[in-house]
Amino acid sequence: MAEGATAAKTTGRGATAGLGQGFLGDLWYFADLGSELKPGKLARYEILGEPVLLGRGRDGKAFALRDICPHRAAPLSAGSLTRDDAGAEVVQCPYHGWMFRTGDGACSKIPSLVSGQEMETERIKVRSYPVRESQGLVWIYMAADPRAEPDSEPPLFEGVVGGAPKLVERLSFDAHIDHAALGLMDPAHGPYVHQQWWWRSVHEQLEKEKAFEPRELGFAMANHAPSKNSRAYAVLGGAPVTEIVFRLPGLRWEHIKVGRRQVLALTCLTPANETSTRIVQIIWSDHPAFVFLKPAIRAAVRRFLRQDGDMVNLQNQGLRYDPPLMWIDDADRQAKWYLALKRAWIAARAEKRAFVNPVEAAVLRWRS
Repeated sequence: MAEGATAAKTTGRGATAGLGQGFLGDLWYFADLGSELKPGKLARYEILGEPVLLGRGRDGKAFALRDICPHRAAPLSAGSLTRDDAGAEVVQCPYHGWMFRTGDGACSKIPSLVSGQEMETERIKVRSYPVRESQGLVWIYMAADPRAEPDSEPPLFEGVVGGAPKLVERLSFDAHIDHAALGLMDPAHGPYVHQQWWWRSVHEQLEKEKAFEPRELGFAMANHAPSKNSRAYAVLGGAPVTEIVFRLPGLRWEHIKVGRRQVLALTCLTPANETSTRIVQIIWSDHPAFVFLKPAIRAAVRRFLRQDGDMVNLQNQGLRYDPPLMWIDDADRQAKWYLALKRAWIAARAEKRAFVNPVEAAVLRWRS
């Protein structure tokens, strides 16, 4: 059975239940690895179409501010981290030296003021974003209302083992996060987009049957043995068992167990804007394969990401005409779940009630 879907239209950064427009608010988005934020260093990011300064104070605490000085719009990330007259750590604008506290974004000093020109500088603020750091990852809470405080915490992942990540790969897709997310959960494109001897061939496809279940803000392909035509798992030896999870707003991870050894492959989607999404692939493991075969594994991960990126560019040639899209059962059921999760999240926030996961347990079948 097939059904059509058209991309909903919206303006601004508000989320819509349709495909390819707006962003989900009131969620934690992956910002970067904690190791990338050096004490005293200021870095500029674009997240959900907003300029964001990410930094780490000399006390080791990460912070995030809107990266626009309210005076003359200079990027604060081009300034410096220093202290004001009260000893508070501040970001100093490179244009006129205005100082903004890292903790709450309030302006604590305007150097050009002289005696008799008193101002309540603390009434001038740049937006301060809630930041959390856990398992070596930095998360930023993108609230629909800038004054809102988080009512949840970032996810924690089973399988963060072996110390620092064994692999980190980055790529930007020229796509809205919706289309990037659908690519993550698409089970049928592998033999066509990722053709290589060590993975799958278009001529060697098998019927698959996998059990799915709802999870927090998403769903999971429950523990199962990898498909026989997924040859890459052979380097792990033994009898691997894997679980694949997707979670809003754009997180997908695969947790593999081989006896006592583990592999966690986490893919984080962070929208820069409506037409660009950052992809960061992070792999942790205590398996010896990631010591002896690391160059080969890194090359394989890079190739996978680039192949997906190339397909996104091809897909964009069709999407520019805003065509109706078709979803089929069961191969596209995960895509339909994604859209249902978006609708449920938007409705829950609008109605100020608890989120109810619309995904129901199911066994899906497809060929790939």
